[in-house]
Amino acid sequence: MTIPATQAAVIFEKSNGPLIYKTDWPVTQAKELKPGEALVKITHSGVCHTDLHALKGDWPLDTRLPLVGGHEGVGTIVAIGEGTTTNRKIGDRVGIKWLADSCLDCEVCRRGQEATCSNAVCSGFAVHGTFQQYAVSYVRHLTPIPAGLDPVQAGPILCAGVTVWKAIKQSNTNPGDYILISGAGGGLGHLALQYAAAIGLRPIAVDTGEEKRKLCMELGAEKFIDFRTSQDIKADIRAATDGLGPHAAVIASSSAAAYNDALEYLRNHGTLVAVGLPADSYIKANVFWTVFRALRIVGSYVGNRQDAIEALDFAARGKVKAIVKVQPLKSLAEVYEGMEKGTVSGRIVLETGA
Repeated sequence: MTIPATQAAVIFEKSNGPLIYKTDWPVTQAKELKPGEALVKITHSGVCHTDLHALKGDWPLDTRLPLVGGHEGVGTIVAIGEGTTTNRKIGDRVGIKWLADSCLDCEVCRRGQEATCSNAVCSGFAVHGTFQQYAVSYVRHLTPIPAGLDPVQAGPILCAGVTVWKAIKQSNTNPGDYILISGAGGGLGHLALQYAAAIGLRPIAVDTGEEKRKLCMELGAEKFIDFRTSQDIKADIRAATDGLGPHAAVIASSSAAAYNDALEYLRNHGTLVAVGLPADSYIKANVFWTVFRALRIVGSYVGNRQDAIEALDFAARGKVKAIVKVQPLKSLAEVYEGMEKGTVSGRIVLETGA
């Protein structure tokens, strides 16, 4: 396959930008790839709130600078580094996720928790990501895209989908249980509703606004609770769940208050699954009541390679569908602006033009 010398990409050189759309960003050539690396021609890339955190530099982690962000890329392998041992081949359709690589040999990797590997490398954070037309990634962590799955749909599943699917798997719930999704109308939450409904859980949606209420109900929520108009959100949540509270709460929003509220409205033996990342926030759990009510607090940080395959399979079978708006790569700054204002429903996918 012909590999151009330059490409379109969106970069930033310092925290908080500005974002720079370039058409002469260099493309890594096949001879430059190291063993274990592949060059993927990116046609589509989802946009995640984590990408906005990378731009703003508001995590207590060092971000590579300058940086091409993005980690929900879908494309085709066009080159593989010489000396690489892999079943992947040129022409395979693959996805690039947040987790670009891990050692696969330490204790957490062997237990299927490679995201927390001490040698983990993240796309669009520690290495250049998918807001470009050609991206270098590590072959062993590329995810095969099911035949027939629209790349526009596959992009959001590679991060938002796998993240909430993993969170639901960790929620300690069974079919018929109530599961509350906070931020249910957003990019993560609207997918969480569908995964929950697909496995027989009873989703309760928390978000705000008529547009998001309508979306959540269409996607399988049993009840919608507007946190802005509710006079007593904890009481409203308990009332929607047989008066006892949900069996689990997946906090997919970036609201610090949502975490501490959950510890009060969960039913006994309930599970709080922490997903959203409000800046500089703490979960304040009363030790006595946490023990006395046997509550569980679980941090859920993306998923492993198998979780990604499972998450994509739901989409390929039509059980989960991302609500997507497609925009050109050069519109990324406008997308971030909408995300910061909270006006984005569902998910944004960028077409790279590759």
